[in-house]
Amino acid sequence: MYSAIFLQEAAGSLMSMLPFLAIIVVFYFFMIRPQMNRQKKEKAFQAEIKKGAKVVTTSGIHGKIAEINAAENTITIETGAGKIKFERSAISMELSNKKLAPAKK
Repeated sequence: MYSAIFLQEAAGSLMSMLPFLAIIVVFYFFMIRPQMNRQKKEKAFQAEIKKGAKVVTTSGIHGKIAEINAAENTITIETGAGKIKFERSAISMELSNKKLAPAKK
């Protein structure tokens, strides 16, 4: 008799924890995993930046990469106002003719 009550109680506690487990799984697949993929793509992009590419920084400054210093992990960007030194991680995106051209139908 006691074993039957114990089994019912164990099954009930598992069923009460099921919504919390479901929330954790949904949170992982919709929030954490996409953010990790985005970070991997951003690191790969920042690693493959080359001299002469037109870029935009995270602060919104547009310019062309004039120099890359791998030892210090910095990039010198040539803007209309002159040359500015940034950390490699401050580069947000690349502006290329392929990305800016309108789509052909």
